[in-house]
Amino acid sequence: MAEHIWLIGMMGSGKSTVGRQLGERLGWEWLDLDEFIAQQVGTSITGFWADRGEEAFRSIEVEAVRTVASEANSVVATGGGVIMREANVVMMRSSGFVVWLQATPDTLVRRIGSGASRPLLHEGERLATLTELLEEREAAYEAAAHVIVATDDLPIGAVVERIEELWTEFR
Repeated sequence: MAEHIWLIGMMGSGKSTVGRQLGERLGWEWLDLDEFIAQQVGTSITGFWADRGEEAFRSIEVEAVRTVASEANSVVATGGGVIMREANVVMMRSSGFVVWLQATPDTLVRRIGSGASRPLLHEGERLATLTELLEEREAAYEAAAHVIVATDDLPIGAVVERIEELWTEFR
């Protein structure tokens, strides 16, 4: 069975950046799940979301998680809402190690910038939206994760090292 390290957390928590570096460090493929889905559907996530809506996106996301979970070892940076479907959580936990990259809304806003490519940030004030989303998802992140790594004040290298240590203990 393949082993994966699944990175979950809010947009801006560092999943893609950490995933890329962790994959290099482990000598594993790294994958951005949203980019994988965009290739599958032939359009950007923002475009797909606008045309088909969140529910259709979440259904495709389940299929993408299923596909990735069955492939060779990889580090996977997921979309922020992947934990909204129980099927995703079950597949991620059964195929590897789930790490919640946790960050405060203030940190997320700083990292995201304009948020132009983020469908959930197109309306309203970004800090309020991110705070609300985090409150809605916090329990699901915690339930899905094997471990939590707070990323607010850590450089990327330290986050990568911490995950590698935790992964070694987990195995």
